Amino acid sequence: MRFSKGRAFLFRVPEGEEFLSFVNTFAKKNNVIIGTVSAIGTLKNPKIGYFEEDKGNYKVISLEGTYELISALGNITLKDRAPFAHIHVSLGDSEGKVLGGHLIEGEVFVVEVFIQELLGEPLERKPQENGLALWDEVSL
Repeated sequence: MRFSKGRAFLFRVPEGEEFLSFVNTFAKKNNVIIGTVSAIGTLKNPKIGYFEEDKGNYKVISLEGTYELISALGNITLKDRAPFAHIHVSLGDSEGKVLGGHLIEGEVFVVEVFIQELLGEPLERKPQENGLALWDEVSL
């Protein structure tokens, strides 16, 4: 698939908001149906996930306290006909240790977000037998 660059957004998420919900609402409000997402900042009590293939679902890792959002990287595509942000994170604790995984949720202390909209044929996530919602594969 080929995409071209659309609009670019740079914004700060208000303190106390849930990060993923805010990005999904922002994308829906601004009609961003395909794009890339990156962010930095600080999250409180985040939950990250590790996909367990044998069980077909995410193991949820609940973290307590405040963590540096060293990097958030992901995309926006469609799921159930609505914009859906799929984001992975690297989080640093107060001792400099890094944890990472699929972001499930996180309360914002400070988060700065960049979204690059992409224009082209929409990508839609569809449930798969392995428990994940994925796009169709592309043949070269």
